[in-house]
Amino acid sequence: MSTNKKSDTMNFLEEVAGRALTLGGLLESLRMGEEHTLAEFAKKLKISVSHLCDIEKGRKVVSPERAAKFAKVLGRSPEQFVRLSLQGQVDEAGLKMKVIVEDAA
Repeated sequence: MSTNKKSDTMNFLEEVAGRALTLGGLLESLRMGEEHTLAEFAKKLKISVSHLCDIEKGRKVVSPERAAKFAKVLGRSPEQFVRLSLQGQVDEAGLKMKVIVEDAA
């Protein structure tokens, strides 16, 4: 599956947020949409509450491997989670580039 074209959901979330979506922003949106507390969602992802908070607030970057694991646990598209993870790393490096991820299968 190519992520060249953003999904309607991604466009909606970016419109609501007023900025490009980050992995932390996506996790926070999913958590709030499912009405989970930080503690409940952190337990589901098997990470600490403080680590989840740091990810949501953009203080921690998530590896592509961990992003894919989060997607699996949450029953979501690993391509979107990995793309957002990699985009966060590219943005943090100050590079003006856009990451595109496609399923290799």
